[in-house]
Amino acid sequence: MPGRLLIATGNPGKMREYQDLLKEIPFKLVSLRDLGITHEVEETGETFEENAWLKASEYAAISGILTLADDSGLEVDALSGEPGVWSARYGGDSSASDQDRVALLLKNLENVPWEERSARFRCVIAVAKSPLAPLYPDSDREGGASPFDKGGREGDFSGSSPDASGEAASPFEKGGQEGDFDPQQPTLVAQAEGSVAGMIQYTPQGDDGFGYDPVFYLPSYGKTVAQLSLDEKNRVSHRADAARKAVKILKNLTADS
Repeated sequence: MPGRLLIATGNPGKMREYQDLLKEIPFKLVSLRDLGITHEVEETGETFEENAWLKASEYAAISGILTLADDSGLEVDALSGEPGVWSARYGGDSSASDQDRVALLLKNLENVPWEERSARFRCVIAVAKSPLAPLYPDSDREGGASPFDKGGREGDFSGSSPDASGEAASPFEKGGQEGDFDPQQPTLVAQAEGSVAGMIQYTPQGDDGFGYDPVFYLPSYGKTVAQLSLDEKNRVSHRADAARKAVKILKNLTADS
């Protein structure tokens, strides 16, 4: 029986994307809603990597199962990389919806010519293993030890690596700094990053995306991300790019289990 993988999102659109992106891995995907988890992790990190780990580790501790979380955002060159890690909170309390945040972005780019409206979506995925349960509930492996506890790096993978005493150390302990491994805390077993470049167009177009998708124009497709089909989006998006790398890691983890 395959183990469960918690996708740490309450966003139905993002969950649909992950169900398609991760269809090759032998895990049953469950959402926060499926598990009745209403807790919201405070995203206090200053980078996508830190926020992805905060969410993956906290939800792994709450759920007791392997957890995948991402942090993603839009970086606009003309705005010195903003909104960046604050993409989902751009404008603060005065921007309560995706439409509000898109409107604010367009207002801030009001006098910026087309050739200077370059931007990119970035996504960082972190997968955390809970200390409370093995990767597979029916597995014979005591404690569900991760094959990545031995350390090493493959592609964009960042795993736990042993220190001089042979103890494993998480690369994201204490807010992104290396620290001593705590067996009662979740362990980072995978990390992957993806990105896609485009332009910010002047008006929103398309109904099939969310967030900034309606104004993120892809020159190679001649349309915005919100105008792409799910199949097209899952070939080119920043989340798809990161997910492809995460799939390779999770397949290796499964093969070594």
